[in-house]
Amino acid sequence: MRSVVEIFIFLLTGVSLFGQKDTLKQKSDTLSGRFYILQNVYRDGEKLPEIEIKEVNIVGHGSRASRFQYWRYERLVYNVKRVYPYSIIVRNKLNEVNTDLGKITGEKGRREYIRNVEKDVFRNYEDDMRDMTLTQGKLLIKLINRETQNTSYDLIKDYRGKISAAFWQGVARIFGTNLKEQYDPYGEDALIERIILEIESGQL
Repeated sequence: MRSVVEIFIFLLTGVSLFGQKDTLKQKSDTLSGRFYILQNVYRDGEKLPEIEIKEVNIVGHGSRASRFQYWRYERLVYNVKRVYPYSIIVRNKLNEVNTDLGKITGEKGRREYIRNVEKDVFRNYEDDMRDMTLTQGKLLIKLINRETQNTSYDLIKDYRGKISAAFWQGVARIFGTNLKEQYDPYGEDALIERIILEIESGQL
């Protein structure tokens, strides 16, 4: 993000700003051969120089508590970067499946197609899923809801039936998670949403 900052300059060289043209050139002290272009703008009836500068983030050492919070944030960033790509895969795969199912007539053909998709998903991603931590698994459930607008429970129910959905919900409960978990970008998941937006913009 770039911001426009009003700059009030009193030059040490004694050069006055009064009587200058609308655009001022001030040679840089440190970058030989380069110039900063100061655009004069009017603010509340006064003509002032402005320049666009990049935002600078300053991070101090802070207290032990703040360092602990920073460590938790860094861990969350790591987990989101680890899991987020798989939520995109789920979203794209779901769109592909829905498109293909719309072309298949007959319940038998649809069931066979779903079984083949399941085999393909297990073959390609089972090892990756097994390598995830419980925390990452919980996060994936939320991000699937973010990307598909459906809970994992609803997806299983729609494609495998209520009995399968209930069974896997029971298994999830044993491990302390919930397939019905929903993503709340404006509440408890606001920090996750911020991290995702920074990932998408290339800042992380």
